[in-house]
Amino acid sequence: MANKVLDSEPMSSDQPLPASAEALAARGRLRALIVTMRPHQWVKNLFVAAPVLFSKNLLSKPMLLRAAIAFGLFCLLSGAVYLINDVVDVEKDRAHPRKRFRPIASGQLPLGLAKHIALVFAVGAVAAGALLSPWFALTAGAYFILNLAYSLQLKHVVFLDVLMIATFFLLRVVSGALAISVAPSYWLLACTALLACFLGFGKRYHELATSGERGSATRKVLEYYRLDHLAWLMQILAIATVGAYVMYTLGEHTVEFFHTRRMVWTAPFIAVGVIRFQWLVVNRPRAESPTEEMLRDPLFLGNLALWCASVIFIIYFAK
Repeated sequence: MANKVLDSEPMSSDQPLPASAEALAARGRLRALIVTMRPHQWVKNLFVAAPVLFSKNLLSKPMLLRAAIAFGLFCLLSGAVYLINDVVDVEKDRAHPRKRFRPIASGQLPLGLAKHIALVFAVGAVAAGALLSPWFALTAGAYFILNLAYSLQLKHVVFLDVLMIATFFLLRVVSGALAISVAPSYWLLACTALLACFLGFGKRYHELATSGERGSATRKVLEYYRLDHLAWLMQILAIATVGAYVMYTLGEHTVEFFHTRRMVWTAPFIAVGVIRFQWLVVNRPRAESPTEEMLRDPLFLGNLALWCASVIFIIYFAK
């Protein structure tokens, strides 16, 4: 009887967890880590691959491998940035009706562990990038440091917050060019900057429209924006983005480099994508983010796939 009583007593809190429980807890932390690193957002890092596409090196295995490595390293950097961002915003996230369920805010991912993993990923990615190119490593390091500045302070400065987002996209393109040792096109950089600003101000419009008076509680900078100003900015940037892309496709350097004027045929896809994003910003108020919503939208994704296919066909296969 005594043995049965002893067997039924609960384990003391200072006893180590069984191996199965430890494994389960480790899997839970790993899952929380992956969620916090936002793999669905890594699609932005495809801008790192833009230079290999537009430099006519997509079919070169060595160049494609270098571009793939650069993309992977930027995914690590992006993951580190998201970890740090959630560490910095942990108290605000806990007050947010949706973000309070994020792994760090909810306690699924310990704060100290998140900090250490972010540091390892960031340092490791920059160090590995030096093997591709010292200039690539320098640009990747600048990307990470500027993201730190953005997370800590710059995201609270009106207009500068969106300009910083555009800078991050530019650094992706420049890093991709440095990884394969080609010079990035000025038009490619201009189109990237305009598109990034368009997406950034569109996201601010959506946040302000859906949060109303509560906007500044979840994102401080929203108290300095106005919907009518953001609407005008989106219209101007939409026209400028499509116009810059058309000018790029018709430019003398583009025609001479690709030996064709057919690149202008891809411009309608850019126009459709811009219009569709504007529609999502205004008509999907329940979406957490319009930039995430567009990556779930069949029309937007179908249009994007057709643009990619047409660009690849014209550059590499059309005679």
